[in-house]
Amino acid sequence: MSTIVESGALQPHELPTEGSLRDITNRTISYLRRNPVLVAGLIMFFLLFFLAFIGSLFVNLDDARPISVRPLQPPSWTLPFGSDKQGRNLLAVMVVGTPLTLRIGLIAGFIGIGFGSLIAFVGAYYRGWVDALLRGIVDIFLTIPQLMVLIVIAMVVRHALTPTEMALIVASLAWLYPARTIRSQVLTIRERSYVQIARLSGSSGLAVIFKEILPNLLPYLAASLVNATSAAVLATIGLEVLGLGMMDEATVGMTIFWVNYNAAVINGWWWWWLPPIVVICILFVSLFLIGVGLDEVANPRIRRKV
Repeated sequence: MSTIVESGALQPHELPTEGSLRDITNRTISYLRRNPVLVAGLIMFFLLFFLAFIGSLFVNLDDARPISVRPLQPPSWTLPFGSDKQGRNLLAVMVVGTPLTLRIGLIAGFIGIGFGSLIAFVGAYYRGWVDALLRGIVDIFLTIPQLMVLIVIAMVVRHALTPTEMALIVASLAWLYPARTIRSQVLTIRERSYVQIARLSGSSGLAVIFKEILPNLLPYLAASLVNATSAAVLATIGLEVLGLGMMDEATVGMTIFWVNYNAAVINGWWWWWLPPIVVICILFVSLFLIGVGLDEVANPRIRRKV
């Protein structure tokens, strides 16, 4: 789902770094007006999250547990999304499961971007045998089918997983692709004149990385975080659909697992499988649009002028 053009290196100080808070706010609002794709993605994302938050105020979250309501009830005024075979209110399941699924994806995405950035910065800046060793490790792991590795890991630790443990399983391989793409950006920025001047002035490697390279990579890292989160959510749902997720949690992926397990599609229980599919579609479309919108910030070749 990555939409970033790797060859487009960032120019220094292209984002507003000076001026009052009002000036920065006005520039941000003006930029959002010129980037409707990013605005649409943010609206969809926060609307989904907002509905889940508002739903928690009006829906009894205990109904997301089995044997809470009458099983297999079609949508009605009392059960807007109906109920499943386990006797769970599907509206409560979506209210509980949507933030939980997103939480797992965000944890895995942050870990993947954080560790991948560390590998990329160390290898691309210091080069030599360090870069060769780290690049070799990344290339080797990228040749291994990641979903198969995640399945093996999930089967080895097969027990009552917590959301954090599930996120760690997904994050175990989430750093590989960011490490490669971020490294390519660091290699380009490393040769910029302002970085060379900082190095010649006697600045340490860490000072150059944190003061010169990292600030100009923040838009790219933000876009990479969105893509990493999308991939982590997809991997999480994939594991859960296979029955390797958190069996006791009402996540979106586990809802689809129970749909398949009980043959809800064949039996015509459409209200059981429709809500999680709609939530997944909205979530991935919103993350995709946010990634495309941030691509314009990270890639100066397609950035619009004021």
